[in-house]
Amino acid sequence: MARASAAEAGFFRYTSRMKPRRRDILRAALALAGGAFLESFQALAAPEKGRVKITAIKAMQLQKHGNALVKVETDAGLVGYGEAGASGPMARARIDTFKHLLLGQDPLAIERHFHKMTTQMHTYMAHIPTISGIDIALWDLAGKITGLPVYALMGGPFRDKIRLYINTAPKDMLDPASCREWAAEMKQSPQGWSTFKVDVMRAIGGTSAQVTPMLTSAELVRVEKGYANVRQAIGPEMDLIVHCHNEFDLPSAIGIARAVEPIRPLWLEDALPVAYSDSWLALKRAARVPILTGEKLELPKQFLPFLQNEAVDVIHPDLAFTGGLTGGRKIADLAALYHVPVATHNVGTLVLTMASAHFGASIFDFVTSENVIGQGRLVEEMAAGRPPVVEGSYLEVPQVPGLGADLNPEVLRANLEPGEPFWG
Repeated sequence: MARASAAEAGFFRYTSRMKPRRRDILRAALALAGGAFLESFQALAAPEKGRVKITAIKAMQLQKHGNALVKVETDAGLVGYGEAGASGPMARARIDTFKHLLLGQDPLAIERHFHKMTTQMHTYMAHIPTISGIDIALWDLAGKITGLPVYALMGGPFRDKIRLYINTAPKDMLDPASCREWAAEMKQSPQGWSTFKVDVMRAIGGTSAQVTPMLTSAELVRVEKGYANVRQAIGPEMDLIVHCHNEFDLPSAIGIARAVEPIRPLWLEDALPVAYSDSWLALKRAARVPILTGEKLELPKQFLPFLQNEAVDVIHPDLAFTGGLTGGRKIADLAALYHVPVATHNVGTLVLTMASAHFGASIFDFVTSENVIGQGRLVEEMAAGRPPVVEGSYLEVPQVPGLGADLNPEVLRANLEPGEPFWG
């Protein structure tokens, strides 16, 4: 286990003597979110600094995935892979606006690159989802240059495998027979899934994309009945997540929280619009189930008000949107000050799945990660070597240099989004 930084040690000595004041929490938060975890990385990378230069940054998008893959090439022949929360055309356009900051530079200067990219204002403001993909690729490269897994460069491991969950649902949540059929299928899955995220709109009717007015009493009855059927079918030992898409108002969110309380969900996810407002605090005070959000938040500054105001029980960053591994780790360090655990959102490819695995191995308060393994989304087929294997709902963290996410070019070519260039 990596030694605590000076900021961490000082903060925890302080908290052992007395309850911290607000300004002391903020001071320590800023120190940790500012990159204290990078001290160990800098020491490990020091012998290799200056030996490799970035020569190109490329991106492309695959079918069935909204995210773009990112590739950072070097003069040493090594490449790093990342994944951006942007389409292929959007990522390439944004890369063009700041590639001058990176070309010819040492890929191991990750903190400097992160700072320059995320603080860009002119001519265009920083686009954090694209920066996220580049940052992940730089960490992959750093592992390949140093010969170490990414989790080791980030101060881990706290664990050698991470727990995963999937997004799924019965065909008809209001039909007990349909729920039992779905539960039987889940219990027989080769991956041994034990945690299931079920979309609340499957009980209400409609889709999460629609504009949702305040839910009626009849709709809330459907929510209560639907999740009760799912819990009855899957049994008491499995974990269930109540899944929203930031589409509800405060009365509806509170109503959903109260309707699903009997099933003891792992958490209620994204029940209110994305940005922080005091409605999140009101929801948490009114609910008797854990509240989670974060998959569309960017950088520590957007997570901070949720943590400061005690408005969530768990945070849920997506590394393709939140600032990559650097941004994700800064956010996790910030959450640790408030003793708020971290789960990761991930509906991406093999690259984002492996990045989430290394991230989960490198922080103490990690809970679980979403994933799409075994769901026809190319994750396993993309691997140039051994594909990821899930057993008992756990994924082993790769013990190879970098992310362990090298890609099969033939599979990539065969599954390009129509009109996309191959590594354009």
